Amino acid sequence: MSAMPLNVRVRLSVMMFLQYMLFAAWFVQLAGYLDKIGVTGTLKALILGSMPLGSLVSPIFCMIADRHFASQKVLMILNFACAILLFLAALMSSPVALFVLLLLAMLCYMPTWSLTAAVAMAHAPSDKFPQIRVFGSIGWVAAGVFSLIAARFFNAKIDGTAIPLYCGAGTALVAALLNLTLPNTPPPSKGKPASIVDVLGLRALGLLKDRNFAFFMLISVLAMLPFTMYFSLGSQFFMSQGFTQVTATMNWGQVAEMFIMLLVPIALTRYGAKWAITAGLGMLLVRYAAFWAGGAFGLTWLYYIAILVHGAIFGFLIVGGQVYVDKKAPPEIKNQAQGLVGLLLFGVGMLVGTFFNVKLIDVYTVEKTVEGVLTKVTNWDTIWIILTAMSAILMVVFAVFFRDDVLKKAAPSATA
Repeated sequence: MSAMPLNVRVRLSVMMFLQYMLFAAWFVQLAGYLDKIGVTGTLKALILGSMPLGSLVSPIFCMIADRHFASQKVLMILNFACAILLFLAALMSSPVALFVLLLLAMLCYMPTWSLTAAVAMAHAPSDKFPQIRVFGSIGWVAAGVFSLIAARFFNAKIDGTAIPLYCGAGTALVAALLNLTLPNTPPPSKGKPASIVDVLGLRALGLLKDRNFAFFMLISVLAMLPFTMYFSLGSQFFMSQGFTQVTATMNWGQVAEMFIMLLVPIALTRYGAKWAITAGLGMLLVRYAAFWAGGAFGLTWLYYIAILVHGAIFGFLIVGGQVYVDKKAPPEIKNQAQGLVGLLLFGVGMLVGTFFNVKLIDVYTVEKTVEGVLTKVTNWDTIWIILTAMSAILMVVFAVFFRDDVLKKAAPSATA
């Protein structure tokens, strides 16, 4: 593929910036918000699970982009709908109504991760994708910066309130308008015969016949169990430890991600998919070991290590995996292949991970009387030990059994 025109690269980068900013603006602090308003148990897991539930329809929307409509038009419609639904969710006081609206919003939003990846890779070499995707990390950081600005200049604390939902709605509207300016990405399989498998957007399931690819997907899905504890429930932990400005604190991980994402193409070129993804799993191990050591030895500064490695986890494990999938998939099902990643990782993996981790927290939470007040106390150290062990097993198994069959010798283009 020839070099990208500068105006195309800018538009794709802004697309990523807004797409991830609109999600980070409200989801990062959602667990802490639910904890504050007294939502617990299954209902809490369902609300936090709205994101992975939304991922379950990713292949269907990606199939629509593959066979019927231009990807940027599908993206625009989904973002408009998401803006409306997040605005309505911000008005709700009922947890059930909040769940329904966030579920509908995530049914619209989650396919956009796969669609933005497919649009970017349609107009840029896949090995340059991390350099565009890094602007999603910058957008995530921008969401945290807003919470600091609100506190500093408007004397308003937005974590634990409905304000972040309004912020997400506004950003989604801007993203939808930006989608109108994206380069045309026509459906590559338009007019071709479609079976029921195509209608459901699951043609990419044929890739699982490749044992190596199937193994890669299995490990990636299982990695979502420990991954989800931090991603979906991290704000609950930090608020329980007395942290303020949780959104901004956790966004240091995206600050690191901005730089680490640029190393992903180099890692894929020099070391191949196997060791790049193994490094991502290794950083998952480092995260939970740091959380455990920080609590066990009273070294709270180690919590920041756990935050900062997020960029390496997401960059090497998730984005490295997206590039691997793009190279494995035939051109006519690349959108569906990315949709399959969204379905299995952010759908099945994170849905199971959300319920698993909510249950894990419940099991290790007891009521104690502290200074005459009945308080719920969570044994976080035991939770971190369990997740550290899971991460270690996944890293070793992947390193031993995965065969690098795609990226090892694929050098990125020298031009942008």
